[in-house]
Amino acid sequence: MNELKSVLRPALVSFALLATLTGLVFPLALTGIAQVAMPWQANGSLIKQDGKIIGSRLIGQDFSDPRYFWGRPSATATLPYNGVASGGSNLGPSNPVLVETVQARLAALRAANPDAKGPVPMDMVTASASGLDPDISPEAAQWQAPRVAKARGLPLAQVVTLVRAHTEQPMLGVLGAPRVNVLELNLALDRLAGQSTSGSR
Repeated sequence: MNELKSVLRPALVSFALLATLTGLVFPLALTGIAQVAMPWQANGSLIKQDGKIIGSRLIGQDFSDPRYFWGRPSATATLPYNGVASGGSNLGPSNPVLVETVQARLAALRAANPDAKGPVPMDMVTASASGLDPDISPEAAQWQAPRVAKARGLPLAQVVTLVRAHTEQPMLGVLGAPRVNVLELNLALDRLAGQSTSGSR
């Protein structure tokens, strides 16, 4: 019995110590450092308008109004861009359901963007693995520019310039790909017209 205690006691003490360090001290320290060093990112990169939170820079939103740029399709359950059910459709490239889905998206996009030139960008018809992507490629944004310009009564050149101004380059010039944050681009559009992005999607 004494031998068992002599083995169990240091094991339990070590467990309690490690659990406290890794489960309490480390997370609290990391949270504190993040709040001081980068509070905006640590709190979810939330975007506010008129004092109200209208979204996060990190999670896409479901825009369907022709006056706005649209994001990538989302395959999350129940609702698009559902952060609680993040995930892809898990349909392989040879799955006929995926082929039919992409074809339906192509037809809908061409019908909604009759003035767009060139092929529909890939990211406009395929969902990401997370289903939450907030960004689209510059090509996808430029492809939608004629529809947005026409719906808003703006010169196409002005909308194209706005897209270029909101195109982010890869980190350090090599990490990732050029991208456009859809919510931020739509907010910039609304500022041009003095409208509210939260009013109509």
